[in-house]
Amino acid sequence: MYHIVTGACGFIGANIVKALNERGIDKVIAVDNLKKADKFKNLIDCEIADYLDKHEFIEMVQAGHFDGAVEAIFHEGACSDTMETDGHYMMENNYRYTSTLLDFCLDHETQFLYASSASVYGAGRVFKEARAHEGPLNVYGYSKFLFDQVVRQRLASADFSSQVVGFRYFNVYGPREQHKGRMASVAFHHFNQYREHGKVKLFEGCDGYGNGEQSRDFVYIDDVVKVNMFFLDHPEKSGIFNLGTGRAQPFNDIAHATVNACRALEGKPALALAEMVAQGIVEYVAFPEALKGKYQSFTQADMTALRAAGYQADFATVEEGVGRYVARLAGAA
Repeated sequence: MYHIVTGACGFIGANIVKALNERGIDKVIAVDNLKKADKFKNLIDCEIADYLDKHEFIEMVQAGHFDGAVEAIFHEGACSDTMETDGHYMMENNYRYTSTLLDFCLDHETQFLYASSASVYGAGRVFKEARAHEGPLNVYGYSKFLFDQVVRQRLASADFSSQVVGFRYFNVYGPREQHKGRMASVAFHHFNQYREHGKVKLFEGCDGYGNGEQSRDFVYIDDVVKVNMFFLDHPEKSGIFNLGTGRAQPFNDIAHATVNACRALEGKPALALAEMVAQGIVEYVAFPEALKGKYQSFTQADMTALRAAGYQADFATVEEGVGRYVARLAGAA
């Protein structure tokens, strides 16, 4: 039996492939789109049984090639660019493709664990897995939101026959995201900015927040993978779950943690944020016009549902996660 990971060359997908390998699972089919060829580097230290292009894979699924041969599908593949304006592409790639995989998994009693997104909450202030709190600000968020509605309908219906779990990822950061360019995490960009220029950049204040005080729920990739593995081990548990930490921390915390982690590697003492600003190490730049009205200035996952499902492990703080990440980035540099 195979485990299939879509988006396997991407950030979360590659980390899931690695986690499966660490469990002794190497009958993994990696599915992705390698038009951006450098993503292959994420799988160099992983063992897989086969690689399939995402178009080839969905055609094989529809032709019955994998009937009875799949233990679980981790569906991490998607266009995650919140600035994408081609709605036809977004809905075909994110919504319709995912719907086809859901049908396959329900028909064959295959575990289906898929990537949703905290973007479904839009500008709301309550981040709880309920329809009343959802209102995406862009077509990416809408593609995730709409599929979650389908899952809710199917989970409530009589034809529900296998595990279906959606993870509403908040701001994930960590190793294997280097290919994402401008969509990579703030921690990744800050590490490279500091190494190259000796300073990091954050947005000036907006939406009533001070400079760098916009706050998000930042979750380290190792914790994201652990939650995925928990549900793989508990096929009786289904639902849509927030996957953050339950803490909102300002972007200033990311800058502060990244700079001090880099300074520690250089043998330099830690600085307070105010000292970094005064010395020009942290610099605030104008908030982009293109993001106004489409930006979440605050997110904080309500973790009640995940905890009720039985996941009780702690989540890394920004300070802990960024410290680990910087050490790994420096080791790979």
